[in-house]
Amino acid sequence: MEQNSSKSSPSPFAQTYFHGTKADLEIGDLIEVGFNSNYARKNARYIFLTATLDAAIWGAELAFGEGRERIYLVEPLGEIEDDPDLTDKKFPGNPTKSYRSTQPFKVVGEISGWQSHPAEQIAAMRAHLDRLKQQGINSLND
Repeated sequence: MEQNSSKSSPSPFAQTYFHGTKADLEIGDLIEVGFNSNYARKNARYIFLTATLDAAIWGAELAFGEGRERIYLVEPLGEIEDDPDLTDKKFPGNPTKSYRSTQPFKVVGEISGWQSHPAEQIAAMRAHLDRLKQQGINSLND
């Protein structure tokens, strides 16, 4: 049986991507480089997304700000690549399915029914990130 594939028609098995943040966004909004990062008070050179809900939850929980933690479904509008901070340094092979891009992501939905990590696990992760920062390890792909 011969299959006819077309690049213009979406696959029913298209990859789902998530972006965790405290930013208050609407469906159709674009997430773009040049704004404050979730984790540092500086303009981001890259924007990040993940194909795992757990990594997106961490993104929302660890983001700066006082806003509500949110997880958005996003569609990358350009090329994405592995996030080298995670894939090269911490988790070879990219098991977190974490990616970065310089091209915008379009918000296509929001996940409302997700469960946060336990408070003590979040505190331990924040302490770990603070230790890395004190050691001068704070890349976000500079």
